[in-house]
Amino acid sequence: MAHGADSEVGRLRTVMLHRPGPELSRLTPRNNDRLLFDGIPWVARAQDEHDAFAQALRDRDVEVLYLTELLTETLTDETSRQIAVDTVIRGLELGDTMRHYLRGFLAEATPADLTTYLTAGIRNDEVRGGFGLVTSLLASDAFLVDPLPNLLFTRDSSVWVRDRVAITSLTMPARKRETELTELIYTRHPRFVGTPRIHGAHYEHVEGGDVLLLSPGVVAVGVGERTTPAGVERIARQMFDQDLAHTVLAVPIAQERATMHLDTICTMVDVDLMVVYENVADSLVAYAVTPAGLTESPDGSGSMLLDVAPARPFLEAAADAMGLDKVHRIATGLDPVEAEREQWDDGNNTLALAPRVAVAYERNDGTNARLEDAGIEVVRIAGSELGSGRGGPRCMSCPIERDPL
Repeated sequence: MAHGADSEVGRLRTVMLHRPGPELSRLTPRNNDRLLFDGIPWVARAQDEHDAFAQALRDRDVEVLYLTELLTETLTDETSRQIAVDTVIRGLELGDTMRHYLRGFLAEATPADLTTYLTAGIRNDEVRGGFGLVTSLLASDAFLVDPLPNLLFTRDSSVWVRDRVAITSLTMPARKRETELTELIYTRHPRFVGTPRIHGAHYEHVEGGDVLLLSPGVVAVGVGERTTPAGVERIARQMFDQDLAHTVLAVPIAQERATMHLDTICTMVDVDLMVVYENVADSLVAYAVTPAGLTESPDGSGSMLLDVAPARPFLEAAADAMGLDKVHRIATGLDPVEAEREQWDDGNNTLALAPRVAVAYERNDGTNARLEDAGIEVVRIAGSELGSGRGGPRCMSCPIERDPL
């Protein structure tokens, strides 16, 4: 089965989502900051909003795959189950007594129940064995296995670059296990067995929200709170080695929660058109990274040399790399205050379904109006509860197949 993407705007055919589940009901005022949520979402409303989002995609003939369904199907295989159990119980906070108990407990769970334990977590008062020092000293409602509420944002843990999937390396401890589950799916699920992969959770930090496929062969990667310069260097080498790109644009962004990823600042809505956060648009720069040949190591193996150009305005560097006269921009909001409000509410975080067709949160009236004035069809969705984790339609979707440009 064909999978892959070479742009942000080629017609979307298949996408992976995660419908909010019991993991969201595990958020409390005591743990929501650590688990990276700005508030406590109304779970039922978040599910309704997400169902409407998924239906909007299906109405445009997009195949919707759900992460938990793929995981459950993967866990019907005994080897996959063992890998999943071994991964989740290796946390240093469990101790040997609880680790031994959980190994047996999880090994006996059905695939569906195991999926729930892996995603919604396990509380101290939910176990019926493994009684030792850990369970005695922890509060009854403390988590032995943390929930994963950020699974909602499937964009971050994997990115397709042409016909290969990049398993990313998430920065925040609260999200580390997300990539492990995603990698298990891509490695063991029958639909994806044999898919070539690049990068991986064991490499330097790169998150999918920072990776924009500007055009075939041109990839922009944000460098900020989540993705490191070393991560960009690593994934650039891998893309050059495998002829997946000829130019990688490293784009420094502020290391702040409001701009945690590049796609909180800009997203593509056509082959030469971006929606951009106006308050930073003129200050964004990019370092164009290109391959500069191979150097031989003492053992005879080659290592890719990189050429790093001086910083230039981002949209100028992007246009040159893409072979365009200009990359046009649509500003978030209509004035600096509205722009700041709508950027915070993910006004820039659009998901292109095809050239000049984009999904956006309905609440960003100013940005959506400017998109429509520019000839973009805006598919509006509700997001009052979905947005409490700081993510919009692009964050909540991992394109698995797009038509090539």
